Amino acid sequence: MPVGKIIKALSGFYYVMDGDQVIQCRGRGVFRKQKVSPLVGDMVDFQAENPTDGYIMEIKERKNELVRPPIANVDQAILVFSAVEPDFSTGLLDRFLVLVESKEIAPVICISKVDLLDTSGLSRIEEYAEHYRKIGYEVVLTSSIEETGITDLMPFISGKTSVFAGQSGVGKSSLLNALDPELNLKTSEISSHLGRGKHTTRHVELISIGDGLIADTPGFSSLEFTELEAVELSDCFPEMRENSSECKFRGCMHVKEPKCAVKEAVSSGAIESYRYDHYLQFLEEIKDRKPRY
Repeated sequence: MPVGKIIKALSGFYYVMDGDQVIQCRGRGVFRKQKVSPLVGDMVDFQAENPTDGYIMEIKERKNELVRPPIANVDQAILVFSAVEPDFSTGLLDRFLVLVESKEIAPVICISKVDLLDTSGLSRIEEYAEHYRKIGYEVVLTSSIEETGITDLMPFISGKTSVFAGQSGVGKSSLLNALDPELNLKTSEISSHLGRGKHTTRHVELISIGDGLIADTPGFSSLEFTELEAVELSDCFPEMRENSSECKFRGCMHVKEPKCAVKEAVSSGAIESYRYDHYLQFLEEIKDRKPRY
């Protein structure tokens, strides 16, 4: 039975890439009974008598999966955040970072629209970029208009399956067009009334760029920690994970416990205070989350 990768899901159909051929498939009814949905990125067994009439027979085991956007088997997440329009938000970026860290997906931070910054604004963004680089994250500053940083992104994309994710209107589609002008993806301006971007990507689809695959995904502006437990949260902050082994108490939550190495690192400036504040905020959200049954 042939094996392929789902590269697009649209209107109940799954488009499976097998070599140079793409076969339009439906999912078997048994998947609905098992409450399993095929995802873009899934490796699947399929049967097809012709390129427009196939069936997915089995979904191979996933190494990871995301719910929003719905995609599986991702090597890395390229998190696109604009410097302005909409304004750069460390709080929202940290939400995305926690999500991908919890899935053990390597993140790359891409700060777009740097061409719109004045000197002081660029200095501020570069300072934030250095904060995240100090933690260990890869950070690339880009401009689709001036094509700044585009060549810096290409080595990250090569040979990998990457998900482009971020808030609506940050310029994901413009960035992909800059990486490969032949894509000609639809873009839109920021809504002046709402102060955020209009959705230009309507579905998840894997796009070939060089020898890599990139998922352009519908933008979204909020994330909920539905699967993450409170005790797991600090492990999703690499600088806290690194310091927590020095805490006096095993299982330290880094809130009120004495001799907490994480809080000491915050006081000394080794951990940025806004990162710790976001940790406390996310911790409260997880604790206040309604239990799932």
